[in-house]
Amino acid sequence: MDQLALALTIVGAINWGSIGIFGFDIVAWLFGGQMTALSRIIFTLVGLAGVWCISLFFRNTEMVESRNKAV
Repeated sequence: MDQLALALTIVGAINWGSIGIFGFDIVAWLFGGQMTALSRIIFTLVGLAGVWCISLFFRNTEMVESRNKAV
């Protein structure tokens, strides 16, 4: 779940960067506009992923490191 949330957060960051630098919304362009159902679903998933990633700040790093070694 963490990796999916991180990937969606990266997509959101790239999209916001393109809006800030170029004034171009990649997600809206790909899915037919900002108000289409698919674009709104993507925007919602990216927002939820960002909220999920907040939990990464509060996790015990030893637990995460031991889990990564086991995989």
